[in-house]
Amino acid sequence: MKKPTPNPPEADETSPYESPDSKKFHEAAERALDHYLIRPSMFAPAVQEPEPMYLANPKYNTESLLANASETLGSATEMLNNFAATLDSSHRKTALGIAQVVMVAELAVNQALDHVEIND
Repeated sequence: MKKPTPNPPEADETSPYESPDSKKFHEAAERALDHYLIRPSMFAPAVQEPEPMYLANPKYNTESLLANASETLGSATEMLNNFAATLDSSHRKTALGIAQVVMVAELAVNQALDHVEIND
């Protein structure tokens, strides 16, 4: 027994560009495909600028940067010591350990500052 085969579906004779909305949709789809699949660099900014919020000024000399780092580390040590005084003994030891690590970093920065040659 032969099974009758159905007629193939009829082809849609309408163009995808028939209405203004379908043309806009098609153009948007093409842009999206171009952006994600074909040419992502075409849409990306040419140069990535660093976030200036926490950027050290590249025009500063090494001595100024080291002096600022030393002062910042000294302030961090002082803040950690003050904070440690408000904690119970188990947490105090942790805060004092962190303060000691910061103090060692401050000493290293100060040592580097001693080796900087001042160019006038």
